[in-house]
Order: sequence, then structure tokens, then C-alpha cells
Amino acid sequence: MAREERFGIGGRIDGYLLDLLETLRKASYTETTRKPIVLGHAISILDSLRFFLQIAWESKLIHPQQYAELAQHVEEIGRMTGGWRKGILSKTPPDGGERKE
Repeated sequence: MAREERFGIGGRIDGYLLDLLETLRKASYTETTRKPIVLGHAISILDSLRFFLQIAWESKLIHPQQYAELAQHVEEIGRMTGGWRKGILSKTPPDGGERKE
């Protein structure tokens, strides 16, 4: 694989990691009724990150041991983020939290 392609894939992975950190930080400060939307975006970023990690592994850009370790951490982050979102959705009324009298 050409040097530009290797660095392009690595750059995308770096970018997704930074986007994920930024989105999770944003979710922690977002009002409760909007958190599921922001966390859904974080889950979408995680899916893209998984995809590019798999491409890097299949292209032999990262060692299988590195891939296994990274994939394990990404899956753990995914479980935590999904659980966070699910917990908020179970506590938030479906109408967005507004009470109707």
C-alpha cells in the first residue's frame, strides 16, 4: 500500500478518535433531553472507527495484536456509550421531557 494511503487511513482513525472524544465531552455537558441525540452521533463515529480499524488490519497496516487490543477498547467504549444512551432514554419521557397538563 502506498505511503499516502497508509497515512490517509491512519489520519482518518486519528480524526475519528478525536471526534469521538469531543462528542462524548459534548454529551456530558448537554441537557438531558438532547443527550440521546449527541450519544447517537458518538455511536455513529464509533461505527466508522471500527470500519477504518478493520481496513487497517486487513491491509496489514497494524499488527493483529494491536488490532485486537484497539478493537477491545473500542467495543468497551461502545458498550458504555450505548448503556449511557439507553439509561437516559429509559428515564426520559418520549415527548422530550415536557409535561402536558
